[in-house]
Amino acid sequence: MGKQKKMKISKIKRNNQTKTKLSKQGKLKTRRHKQPKKQIQKTKPQVEKVEEEESDNGEDLMNMVEKDDLSFLENAVSNKSYNLLKKIRLNETSVNDRQGRKSKRKEKDDRLEELYENNVSKLNGESGTKKMRMLLPIKTQEGILERRVIEEEDKEMENNEENGLFEQSEENEKVDDDEETNSYSANNVNKENGEAVSTVELVACREEILKSRRFKIGVLSSTLLENPELKSSNFKMLLDFMDEKNPEIYITVRKLAMVSLLEVFKDLLPSYHILQIKQEGVRLKKETLQLHNYEATLLQSYKRYLQKLEKMSNILRKKTGDTRMTSEREILLGELAATCMGELLVTHPYFNFSVNIANFLIPLLNNKRPSLREKIGKCISQVFKEDKRGELSLTIVRKINQFVKSKGHSVHAEVLSVLLSLRIKDVDLDKEKEEETKQKKLMSHKQRILALSKRERKKNKQLEQVEKELLETKAEENKQTKQKIFTEITSVVFTIYFRILKQSPNSKILSVCLEGLAKFAHCINLDFYQDIVTVIDRLMDEGNLGLREQLHCVQCVFTILSGQGTALNIDPYRFYVHLYKNLLNVHCGKTHAETEIILKTLIQVLINRRKRITQKRLVAFVKRMTTLALQLQHNGALGLLGIIKQIMQLGKAVDILLDTDCTTGDGFYQPEIEDPEYCNAHCTALWEIVPLQRHYHTVVRKLAKNIAWNVPVNGEGSLSLDIAKLTPEEFYTEFNPAGVAFKPPVSAPKKIINKTNLTDSYFKSNKFDKYVNAVNNRELFIDGYIDFYKEIVKNVTCNM
Repeated sequence: MGKQKKMKISKIKRNNQTKTKLSKQGKLKTRRHKQPKKQIQKTKPQVEKVEEEESDNGEDLMNMVEKDDLSFLENAVSNKSYNLLKKIRLNETSVNDRQGRKSKRKEKDDRLEELYENNVSKLNGESGTKKMRMLLPIKTQEGILERRVIEEEDKEMENNEENGLFEQSEENEKVDDDEETNSYSANNVNKENGEAVSTVELVACREEILKSRRFKIGVLSSTLLENPELKSSNFKMLLDFMDEKNPEIYITVRKLAMVSLLEVFKDLLPSYHILQIKQEGVRLKKETLQLHNYEATLLQSYKRYLQKLEKMSNILRKKTGDTRMTSEREILLGELAATCMGELLVTHPYFNFSVNIANFLIPLLNNKRPSLREKIGKCISQVFKEDKRGELSLTIVRKINQFVKSKGHSVHAEVLSVLLSLRIKDVDLDKEKEEETKQKKLMSHKQRILALSKRERKKNKQLEQVEKELLETKAEENKQTKQKIFTEITSVVFTIYFRILKQSPNSKILSVCLEGLAKFAHCINLDFYQDIVTVIDRLMDEGNLGLREQLHCVQCVFTILSGQGTALNIDPYRFYVHLYKNLLNVHCGKTHAETEIILKTLIQVLINRRKRITQKRLVAFVKRMTTLALQLQHNGALGLLGIIKQIMQLGKAVDILLDTDCTTGDGFYQPEIEDPEYCNAHCTALWEIVPLQRHYHTVVRKLAKNIAWNVPVNGEGSLSLDIAKLTPEEFYTEFNPAGVAFKPPVSAPKKIINKTNLTDSYFKSNKFDKYVNAVNNRELFIDGYIDFYKEIVKNVTCNM
C-alpha cells in the first residue's frame, strides 16, 4: 500500500493546539489588553477645555448674581446644607450631552434637579439658619415621599427629655414594636410642640395597645384550635403574653392570655394520661411520629402554663413573717390563676399533673379570702362528685388529713365541708370483716389442699386461672379494686372526724364534723357505734354547743340507730328531749337554714322509727310541728305538713288531735314542758291548722285543708296528683323561695271594706249599751287616772 498523505491543518487550529500544550505545561503567558495611548491623549485636552469653559462661565455667573442671593448662599454654605447639592452633577450632564445619551433620561434628571433645588430652597427659607439632615425616602401609592429632619429641633428634644419634661419609665420603652408605633403616633405631635401628654391621650394609646394584644391572642388561640398539630408553635407565643411586663397593661394582658389558654387546654387535652417512653432503635411511621411530637409539645406547654399559674397564685400563700405589701390587682390576678387551675382539675381529672394541682389547691381552702375559699371548695366538691375511679379522691382526702393534722385542727370550715360531696354512701366497712373471716376459713382448709395429690392440685390451678379470666371479662376485678379505694377513703374520712371529736371538741369545725358524721353514719363499723353515741351525749350535756351543732348531734345519733344500729341496746330518750326542746328555736330569720336538718331528723324519728316511739311522744311532736309551721317560710311549712300527712296515712294515733269536742286524759296541754312524754299534748287539738288554711301560699292552704279533713284520697279536701306524690324533702326543695320567686305566684290580697260602724250597731241588752257609752266617755280620761268601777256605778245610779 502506498503512504497516506497527511491532512492539512489550518494555521488557526495549529496555534490553538500549541496554546493548549503550553497551558497544560504552565508555560503560556497571557497578555492583558491595554488601552491605546492615543485615546487617552485625545481625551485629556478635551476635559481641560471643558473645565476652563465652565470656570469662565462661573465667573460670568458670579457677576450676574445679586448681593442678597450671594448672602443667602453664604449662609447655606456655613450651615453645611450645601452638602445636599453635591448630588447635582453638572459636569456629567455636559459630558452626557457630548456622548449622546438618551433624551428621556436627560429630561428626568433635569426635572429631579429642579424639584430638589426648589424643595431645598423652600425648607431653607422656612427654617432660616437651621441645619437639615436627609432621611431615607418612603415609597407609597401616591409616590416617593422624602423625609428631612431639622437637627437643632432634635437637640432641643434631647435637652427636654434630659430635663424631665417627658418622664417615662424604662419598662415602657421595652414594649413590642406595635406598642412603640402606637405610642409614637399618639404622642408625636405633642412632643414636637414641647407640650405634655394629656391623660386622655395616654388612655387612648393604652386602649390601642390592648386592642392589638387582644387581636393577637384571639388569632393565635383560634388558629391553634383549628389545627393544633400544625400550629403547636402558637403555645409559646401565647405563654409569652403571660410574662407581660409593661406596668400599664400587664394585668389585663396576663388575664386575657391566662383565660384564653385555659379554654384552649380545655378543648385540646385528652381524657387519658400521656406516657412519654423513648423507644431507641424503633422506627415509627410518619403519622405516629407526628402524633408523638405533638403530644410532647402539648405536655411541655401545659407544664409551663401550670408553672406560670403557680407563680402568679403564690401571692395568695404568704408565709409567716412576710410583711411585704401586695396590691389588690395582683391578688385578684392570683385568685384568677388559682381558679383556672381548679377548672382544669375539674375538666381533666385524669390527665397529667392533676395530683400536683390538687396538692397546690388544698392549702388555699384555708385562705383568708372567703371568695377564694368558696371557688376552690366548689372545684374540689365537683371533683369528688364526678370521680368514678376514686384514685384522685383518695389522694385529695389524704392530703386534707395531713393538712388538718399539721394545722392542729384550727382551719376554716371549707376544708372539711368539701368531704360532704364524697361518693361513699354505698360503702360498708363491715364487709371487710366478713372478707377477713372468709380468708381465715380458707386458711383452715389449707391443710386439706396440701393433702391433695399432684393431679388434683394441677386441676385446681387450672380452675382458678379460668375463673380469673372470667372475672376479667366481666370487669369484676375493677369493681373490687374500686371498692377497696372507696373503703380506704371512708376510713380516712372517719379518722379525721373521730380525731376532731376526741382532741378538739370546742373547735369551729365541730359543726361540719358532726354534719359529716350524720351524713355518713351508716357507713361506720358497728364496733364504733357505742363510742360515738357516748361521745355525742357527753358533748350535749356540757352545753357548749350551738343550735346547729345540737341538731347535728341528734341527727347523727338517729341516723346510726335507724340503720344497722337497731341491733344496739341504746335508749335515745335524751335525744328525743333535745330535739323537742330545740324545735321552736328555728324560725324564718337567721336560723332558717336549720330547717332542712330538722326535716331529715324528724323523718328518721317519726317515720323510720315509728314502731319504736310511744303514742304520747308522737302526738307531742305533731302538735309542736304545727306550731313550728306558723313561724317558717312556706317551703319549711310544706315540709312539716308533708311529714304530718305521712304520719296520718301510716296510722290513726294522731286522729285525736282533730277532735275538738272531747278530750281524753287528765289535765291540760303544757307546751312549756321540755319533755314530750309529760306535756299532755293529747288534751289539745291542732288549732294551728285554721290559720294555715288562710296562708298566703296556695299549696300550704291546700295541704292544711287536706290534713284538717283527715287526709282524704278523693273528694272534698283531697290533693291533686302532682302535689300528693311529693315527699317532705321534695316539698322543701321544690317550693324554695331562694330565687326570690313564688311557685305558684301569690296573688295580691283583696281589700276588705268594713261598712258597719259602732254607732249603727244594735245591742240586744240595754245595760250593755249603757256600759259601752260609759266607757266611750272621753271626759273620764282628763286627769290621767280613773277608777272604772266607781264611774260605772255612778253613771248607772244617775241613769236610774
